[in-house]
Amino acid sequence: MRSLLWRKLFFQGAKPSFDKAELKRYLHIYEEAVLLQTCQLDEPIQVDRFLQYLSSQHPILFHGTNAAEIQEFVPRPQTLYTGQMTEAVFATSDGIWPIFYAVFNRKKLNVNFRNGCIESGDQRYYFFSLSEETYHNDPWCDGAVYVLPRESFKKQGKGLLNFDEWISLEPVKPLFQIRVKPSDFAYLHKVSKHCSAECILKTWFMCKFRVEKREHTST
Repeated sequence: MRSLLWRKLFFQGAKPSFDKAELKRYLHIYEEAVLLQTCQLDEPIQVDRFLQYLSSQHPILFHGTNAAEIQEFVPRPQTLYTGQMTEAVFATSDGIWPIFYAVFNRKKLNVNFRNGCIESGDQRYYFFSLSEETYHNDPWCDGAVYVLPRESFKKQGKGLLNFDEWISLEPVKPLFQIRVKPSDFAYLHKVSKHCSAECILKTWFMCKFRVEKREHTST
């Protein structure tokens, strides 16, 4: 029942599977990236697919940001998806969500933005919405996804609505980073827009509908 509701409201992500050749190739890339502390993915490898492989095969998490030279992440005051304040380093095990944070230009933010990666069993559901002022402000740029060791992190998702959100109360040094561009974000053209004063619940309920309506009227 819950999954039916999430499919109605949000975009359902595909569950990846990897053949032996892919696993071997990705393992080689991963081991080389840890050694060199950086990773360059060549075509036709998709960044989100590689991240999904990493999350499924290794004890690591991801953090997306516009900043390309971070040597260590330190805890800072932030808000959990539940609205609770904490001082921590944030990360996710999802392969798509951090790319949004990497390519969304925070300097172009005007008022607010709303987004999430919801877990239900082994399925993931996404929504991304920007204030109208931000949406029309060319809010995309190149960025980086940092691959972080999972040891110090604890998962925060509990209850009916589980976001794939992890926090560490300790500083974290990344294993390596992957540079990304807006076209690496699979939901770039499924980002909605909302009135900045709109109730957040209305944004959640209307996000997918607004995108589908936009796609319908443009055809």
